[in-house]
Amino acid sequence: MAKFVLAGRTDCPHYAKAELLAERLQRSLPNFRIHKISILPDEWKEWLDATCKRNGWKHEQSPLVWRELVAQGGKGMLLGGFSDFLEHCQDYYGITSDMPTDMMLSVAAENLETKMRLVVEEQHRVSLIKPFHIWISSALSPSCCFLIPNLLSAEVFPHVSAISLHLLDQEGSEEGLQQLKMETEDLAIHLLHQVTIHTDLEKAFQEADVILLLDDRWTDDSDAENEEEEEEEEEEKKRKVQAICDRYREYGKLMDTRANKEVKVIVSGDSFANLRCSLLLDNARSIASHQFVTMATQLENEARAVIAKKLRVQTSDVTDVIVWGNISGSFYIDLQRAKVFNYDGAIKGPASFSQPVLKILQERKWMGTDFQDLVRCQRAAVTSKACRAAAMSVANGILTIIKAWSGFYSPDEVFSMGVLCSGYHNLPDDIVLSLPVTFRGGKWSLLFDVTLTDELTERLQLSARELRQEKELGSESCTVTSKDADQNAQKTQSR
Repeated sequence: MAKFVLAGRTDCPHYAKAELLAERLQRSLPNFRIHKISILPDEWKEWLDATCKRNGWKHEQSPLVWRELVAQGGKGMLLGGFSDFLEHCQDYYGITSDMPTDMMLSVAAENLETKMRLVVEEQHRVSLIKPFHIWISSALSPSCCFLIPNLLSAEVFPHVSAISLHLLDQEGSEEGLQQLKMETEDLAIHLLHQVTIHTDLEKAFQEADVILLLDDRWTDDSDAENEEEEEEEEEEKKRKVQAICDRYREYGKLMDTRANKEVKVIVSGDSFANLRCSLLLDNARSIASHQFVTMATQLENEARAVIAKKLRVQTSDVTDVIVWGNISGSFYIDLQRAKVFNYDGAIKGPASFSQPVLKILQERKWMGTDFQDLVRCQRAAVTSKACRAAAMSVANGILTIIKAWSGFYSPDEVFSMGVLCSGYHNLPDDIVLSLPVTFRGGKWSLLFDVTLTDELTERLQLSARELRQEKELGSESCTVTSKDADQNAQKTQSR
């Protein structure tokens, strides 16, 4: 079978003549097939250059004709322009074209008009689609590869018909983002409307409905061994906090002016997670505070894994573990509401039967010390063995929160999230702490049906002081930076 591809400018008379000749051949010859590509005049040169570069051809005029040696899209053999196609038809099929010039011009004008009408219709169709905009920062982090395929599902966003995915990575390469975009498009997920890539903040968070912040490049696991190293560590921490403050203040301001007012923002990561969320809240004042959360789900799951190993059950059999405090620092794992299913003990029941973890675990010393330390070591162990952050766990935690926000889980299920704790058990109003919440009707609410012992209250106050110090350190860094900028400006003016 002869299979030809005919491409040309919609207003080109020679393309019109070649098109009619090809249609005549297709009607006359059972084994002749033609695929036509009509390009608008202002897009023709760019399209031609890209096509020739991709195939290693040299051609400058419209039309461009080649023969496909395999199915459409495969390797092609360049035939040439209109004259080459006409000569080929005469030699091989004994058919030529005697179309007069005025008819060529008339058909070319008709082609252009038809193409313009189709473009307008397509633009109108696209305008009727109202995509759901999701922005992901640090999109080249390993977590993103696990996140994207699951994120673009009706299970996660049951009431969304189209998703525009925006991949942002200021430290990443455009080539890497382009590859990630192609891989995402190759998933062929029907919810995916478009993918855009960004290496700067020029368009960041525009029309955002969901923002997932994966930035976590401030982690440092080094240990100080002497006073000099401790001082260096303190200086390094100041630099990290300054970098975080600069970035997240800018993030917050951009969200305030560009994102939808009902946007949902999830901050993830191991380092300064609560601080980062707090900075967003301080700078995105027009967006309600309950739409910003910090992910503690990963810590929750790590605690569940430790308990499950102790009780010899599956991790999924342990529920309602609570993470209190500073997710990236002095957190506390609370089991007062934790339940375990399918425990092989003296009391047994159906699959829906559960027992309080505290009733089964009588080792109070283990729960107060060893257990807390084991949870802290769990993430470090995963990171050490995988030589990277627990990417799969991060992605799973984010998906869990989004699904809870979408009403996927029971209103009785308890989750831990870093949120602004205004009015909660006399905790400071301006601090983001990890607290127990439940979801109902697409909104989360703080869980007050918990017991705050004196020890737990003291731990929370410690976390609050720790977070306030981080915030103050960030404010100091910001003040120093502002002073330096003012001095530089004065020097410039004096010159």
